[in-house]
Amino acid sequence: MVLVRTTPPRPVQVTALFPELAPLARPAIRLHPRPGMPSTGDSSVGGPLLWPTGEPWPHCEDVNLHVDTGFRESLAEVRLQRRLQSRWRPYDRSPAYTPEETALKERAAARFTELLDAAPPWPAECPVPLLPVAQLFLRDIPLLRPPGQTDLLQVLWCPYEHEPDCKPSTALYWRSAAEVGDILTTPPEPYEADYPGYVPEPCVLAPEAITEYPNSLDLSPELQRMLEDWNRWQAAGADLDSAYAQYPREFYSLHLGNAPGWKVGGWPPWGRTDPNPRHCAACGVRMVPLLTIASREWGGGEGRSWAPQEEQPTALTDTRGPDQYSSQPTKVEVGSTDNMQIYVCPTSPEHPHTDLIQ
Repeated sequence: MVLVRTTPPRPVQVTALFPELAPLARPAIRLHPRPGMPSTGDSSVGGPLLWPTGEPWPHCEDVNLHVDTGFRESLAEVRLQRRLQSRWRPYDRSPAYTPEETALKERAAARFTELLDAAPPWPAECPVPLLPVAQLFLRDIPLLRPPGQTDLLQVLWCPYEHEPDCKPSTALYWRSAAEVGDILTTPPEPYEADYPGYVPEPCVLAPEAITEYPNSLDLSPELQRMLEDWNRWQAAGADLDSAYAQYPREFYSLHLGNAPGWKVGGWPPWGRTDPNPRHCAACGVRMVPLLTIASREWGGGEGRSWAPQEEQPTALTDTRGPDQYSSQPTKVEVGSTDNMQIYVCPTSPEHPHTDLIQ
């Protein structure tokens, strides 16, 4: 069965209210990741990659840049905790491990002790296998602009924060799916992660093409003043709550600008900083957003208006525990529930990419 997710119509038609924004419209594809069992032939978040057996699996060599946050856990422990949390219900006592889970936990603890007692170097001081973050096929995400004849993008990252920016280091691989012969079925995994939020949960995708408008911070001062003109909103017949009379720009930011969640293309989700243009290190061209890796698919309160129509009832009544929010299907969390924005060169996608936490 094909997974379908549909963004609800926006409460106000942006270009009818502000025709000046029409030239700023950009296409985007919301990925709508949801827990599932993707295969190597699927577009996915945190799923297995279509990786050739003859190609070495990428490792992070910059171990001297790893930040020790003190929150390191083995991947086995992270996954066990998530299995436990999936059975958690409000006001219930924490569920017990099953016999199988108890055995897995004991094996993980024994392996941890074994590594502690082993001769140096400690595994964290050795090159670290990267973790799959996303796999996107051009057939599913036509907004991708792959170089040459490639039709597949694979994104991986190191599960440790790196100095000086305190974020995982990312790696991008473009390839032609038809040229992959034998597939690597058991890629190496890091023993531990710096933080559970850097271990993506396997998710299938429900790509949806949408049209986006800029974050209000990306607008010129003139356009920002236009959004702040309450009389302009009223004259256009916008049915806004009078609570927005002093801050109508907030309504635009919450409901009409750039969409939250995992997406390809579109506009950047500024807020942690003011807009910070990225330029290609190879040719100097201004880079464009490729992929947004999001901590949440939608925000709380009024931000839930971005929840897909198919999930609105759940989104509006979600009272589960902090690790069970329906808006966080991937279990990824970067920064302080922020987004990681990956940028590429629009003229030569094979040029080095860059990333930014917002």
